[in-house]
Amino acid sequence: MTSGTRTPFGLWSSTDVVPTTLPVDLPTNTWRTILRTVVPVTAGDLLDIDARARFTNDCGYNIGVGHHLWAYDCDSGLGTAGDWWRIGPSSGDNVDPQRHHLPVHNSAVYEVSADWPDGHRIVIVLRADAHSTAAKASHTLTVDPLGVLTVRRWSH
Repeated sequence: MTSGTRTPFGLWSSTDVVPTTLPVDLPTNTWRTILRTVVPVTAGDLLDIDARARFTNDCGYNIGVGHHLWAYDCDSGLGTAGDWWRIGPSSGDNVDPQRHHLPVHNSAVYEVSADWPDGHRIVIVLRADAHSTAAKASHTLTVDPLGVLTVRRWSH
């Protein structure tokens, strides 16, 4: 990643938490979008991304929650059916009944690719998955309406 001289170009933020629950299942890929924001970008921009959310466990057993940041091109003509790519590292933690609440935090700095199409916007997404070997049919974690996803755009 290159830094060079950059100028702050804008700030995009969302507190619109998408789901109210997150299904608990065996360790499979049932990722759900928790927060997302659409950002106009140009090739070479740096995006400074910070995401926070909180989950509540009322299930009575230990639940693992994985979470990470993703991106996709919302102007590709394919929407969410187009290519997605993970940005930043994966993260996760366990929430047991005594802990009850699980705050999560992800952050990353992402450089928009040099071949990014002119005029296209990027969607930055916080996704999460809940799993437990004690999972019961229809059990869910509550997705608390306390999340925030913030993207700071830096341009040349």
